[in-house]
Amino acid sequence: MKKQSAGILLYRIINGSPEFLLVHPGGPFWQKKDLGVWSIPKGEFEEDEEPLQAAIREFEEETGTKLTGDFTPLTSLKQKSGKVIYAWALKGDMDVKGARSNTFEMEWPPRSGSKKEFPEWFDALEAKLKIVEGQQGFIEELMSIIAK
Repeated sequence: MKKQSAGILLYRIINGSPEFLLVHPGGPFWQKKDLGVWSIPKGEFEEDEEPLQAAIREFEEETGTKLTGDFTPLTSLKQKSGKVIYAWALKGDMDVKGARSNTFEMEWPPRSGSKKEFPEWFDALEAKLKIVEGQQGFIEELMSIIAK
């Protein structure tokens, strides 16, 4: 069976500019990594599951927020590992009161011993720097759609 994931790229417009919701992987290995490790909220699904339904389920599992609305399909991307990621964009916002994760905490500045919280909403430039290289195409495609 081929490896496949499905996810949602949630975006909002703030002061005329789009911001994208990305998630940071958990665990000690990823704790101090930032650029190029973020992702759209996504997860693996089985052959018999509808990819969009899997994407909605995975978004809810990762953020605690259930999404509804008009999902825009994005072009699937094949990762270096061979895994195919199916993605949909949705314009919206998250109720931060209900979200399990809308910020992340890391030591900043590095080796300072101080912890600081950071938002998971990023403008287009920052999102392209933060997201894993194999998912940058989702940001680029959505920017083209928004510009129309």
